This record gives sequence, structure tokens and C-alpha cells, in this order.
Amino acid sequence: MQFGPVPVEASVGRILAHNLTSTDGRRAFRKGHTVRAEDVAALRDVAGDTVYVATLEPGDVHEDEAGRRLARAVVGEGVTLGPAAGGRVNMLAVERGVLALDLERLDAVNALDGLTIATLRQHSVVQPKTIVATVKVIPYAVPDERLRQAETVGPGVVAVRPLPVRRVGVILTSSDAGRAKTVATLEPPIRGRVEDLGSEVIAVRPVAHSEAAVAEALAAFLDQGADAVIIGGETSIMDAHDITPQGVRRAGGVVEGYGAPAEPGNLLLLAYVGERPILGAPGCVRSRHTNVVDLVLPRLLAGERLTRRDLAALGHGALLHE
Repeated sequence: MQFGPVPVEASVGRILAHNLTSTDGRRAFRKGHTVRAEDVAALRDVAGDTVYVATLEPGDVHEDEAGRRLARAVVGEGVTLGPAAGGRVNMLAVERGVLALDLERLDAVNALDGLTIATLRQHSVVQPKTIVATVKVIPYAVPDERLRQAETVGPGVVAVRPLPVRRVGVILTSSDAGRAKTVATLEPPIRGRVEDLGSEVIAVRPVAHSEAAVAEALAAFLDQGADAVIIGGETSIMDAHDITPQGVRRAGGVVEGYGAPAEPGNLLLLAYVGERPILGAPGCVRSRHTNVVDLVLPRLLAGERLTRRDLAALGHGALLHE
């Protein structure tokens, strides 16, 4: 593509590089407009003898077509594409879900001159029609060869994992004296988080703060068909061999990780019984302010199996104090 000034008479069929304003302050021509023969007189009035234009050369792909091609190449499941305008194509969530990006391939596209994809943060919870990413072709055209290189990254760079309705059990551990307060302070924020993600709390079981009670309640929920279980308590889990994780083990669970590089929410427990996740919530779950549970729970309910390595990766951006 060539870029620069040409005589107004020679601008027909070329792309205006800049917005042009008439003497009354109104926009006469918008940048990106392809000049027509009938525009020449008006162009002369606002631009004089010369005008800056972009001239496509053989092998160049116009910004709108390039945007469409790039968006089609990288889109994944759960995402639909908007129309192209000004080299931009928005990518929208089809349904409520969790944004799933292939960051390595995203970086590979963004490293190519003139081609960009900007997204929401990885693992963001999104609603239907949310713009999760936008493709923008920077110049008025890009070489087809460069566009083909971007297309080789393949589909699925930007996807959304749906959030189906999951059945979630809640176990709340406490002393007898602290039971009413524990239920009153923990049930509403836990229930609210689950329901905000489109799932349902099938029951809340207040139990004694003992390994046996935790194991019994957990086994009952699993027998009831719970897809996931959240355990909160009067006191936080203070060690990987504390009462709650030991109770999980007694019920046949395996502790995947204890402790997370997130604030608030360091004292997080993640375990599994088979494929079903068990989340030991730290005390900060009492608040509806963003904390580690909000980083982990959506991904679990979307069906992602998180590992100790995933918990370790939370650190960047997980200082969540508002």
C-alpha cells in the first residue's frame, strides 16, 4: 500500500487518509472513504489541490475484508462475529460463560504489523452479547501474505466456555455456639455467587467443625448428585492437614492445592472427589467484594479442571483490594 499526497483529480478510487472538515466546521469527508468522481469538486473546496490518500497495490487486502478474515480465522466456540467497519470486527459471547483465550497464539497474531486483537481479561465471566474481543486492522490495507500468516494460527484463539446449570452443595462448619452467625454471614454471599453464575444451591448443611462431620456431609452431597461442593466455616482452613481437608480425604477426596497467591483469599483449598470439585472457601467469602473465590469458582462451574499450577498462576493480577 502506498500512502501520501496526490492531486485531487488523481484521488478517485483511492482511500482518504484523514477526516476533512468544511469551512462551517462540519465533517465533509470521513477518513477511509473511497473517493468517487463526484467527490472531486467538494474535495477541492475543503482540501485544495492535493489530498492525502492510501493507494492499494496488488496483493493488498482492504481493512474490512482483512478484519473479517482474521476474525473468522481465530474465533472459537461460544463466540459470534459482528460486522466489519473501519477495519474493526467485534467478537461477542453467544451465552453466559467464561472467556477462554489461547494467549500464546493471541500474542503471535498481535506481533504481526498492522493486525491486532484486544480482549477482556482471561477467564472473565461474560454475558450474552458481551464484546469479549475486538479485531482491528490498523492500516487501510495489509498484504495478503501477512494476513495468511495470521490465519495459520487456527481457530479457538478466542472462545467462551458456557456456564451450564450446576448443582452445588454448601457445607458450613462451626461450633454449636457460632452456628447461627456462621450461617447468617456465609450462606447469602455463597448462594449469591453460585446463582449469579447460573447455577443452583441444592442445600446448605451446617455441621460441626470436625473431620467426621465434614466427611459425612460431603458424602451425602455427592450421593445427592451435587456437581460441586463449597465448604466454608466459622474459622478458615489454616493448614493442608486441618480439619476440613482431612474431612475431604475421609470422604475419598484428593487435595489438589492449598493456599493461593491472591489477596484477599490466600487460604483457599481446592480438592476433587473424582471429577467433582470441592472448594474450601477462605473467610473473605463473607464479602461480595471480589476475592479469590470469584477467580476460581466460575472456571470450576464451567467444567475446567484446575490444578495446583493453575492456582499458582493466579498471582499476576490477584491483588484484589478495592
